[in-house]
Amino acid sequence: MNPRLDLYTLQVFLAVLEEGSITAAATREHIAPSALSKRLSELERVLDVPLFQRHARGVEPTSAARALARRARTLLHQTQDLADEIRDYSAGLRGRVRVAANLSSIAQFLPMELRRFLIDHPHVQIDLEESVSAGVTRAVADNAADIGVYTQSDDENGLDIFPYHRDVMALVAPAGHPLSGRERVAFADTLDYDHVGMHRGSAANYLFTREAASMNRTLRLRFQVTSYDALVSMVRADLGIGIVPAKALSVYACDELCVVPLTDAWARRQLKLCVRSNESLSGAARLLLDHLIAEAAAQQ
Repeated sequence: MNPRLDLYTLQVFLAVLEEGSITAAATREHIAPSALSKRLSELERVLDVPLFQRHARGVEPTSAARALARRARTLLHQTQDLADEIRDYSAGLRGRVRVAANLSSIAQFLPMELRRFLIDHPHVQIDLEESVSAGVTRAVADNAADIGVYTQSDDENGLDIFPYHRDVMALVAPAGHPLSGRERVAFADTLDYDHVGMHRGSAANYLFTREAASMNRTLRLRFQVTSYDALVSMVRADLGIGIVPAKALSVYACDELCVVPLTDAWARRQLKLCVRSNESLSGAARLLLDHLIAEAAAQQ
């Protein structure tokens, strides 16, 4: 755009056309009549065409002015729409939020909480990537994710951390298994049986292996899988027992499986949210973070 053909000049041009008077347009736009008249003259010079016929009663638009008015209104409306959209980004009504989350949070809490958020904020795009807890905090620290959801990580330095949900680990066993009739069970009692466990490198694998070693026992991992779906399917086939977050098992309820909560203190885990800096979050990311914190607090 020619630097002299600016949006404000188009705005006052339209005011003159609509008011039929430079004086009335100047009053409407809060500009001196002489300054407005100078802008019109410069606009006519830049376009090399007369826009108004001046007379004692005011001004009369030329055909060129009417053609310009149609385009000017469109341009000004588009500019206003653009400004409104950009303000929506600042307010968090639009934007893209990258979330890295561990399997436990995805299996239990995140889906419905994200759904409720997106109902209220339909123009926010959420990119969700599953990762082990250490990978979650690393992704946030490396600016590969805006918000992280995890349980335990040695790489939390420099991150802002907020409490999320608590989860309770439970034994899932085939109906008829020796442990299936109990109301509660200690982790130590499960070590006499073959397990179906999560893959090497997962927080669950690390936790259960560590706890078994602390009792000078070995976790008898018969199979290792990468999802709770696969783990439950293996248990249903009577290929071992498994330990998973209790709420994640609600979708698998059936007569073939029994769920028994663990009694161990470590089996009650604190899920956490992390960001690089709460102050540097985009509007959309801050809205999502506040939403997740509030959702968890409401269920405590």
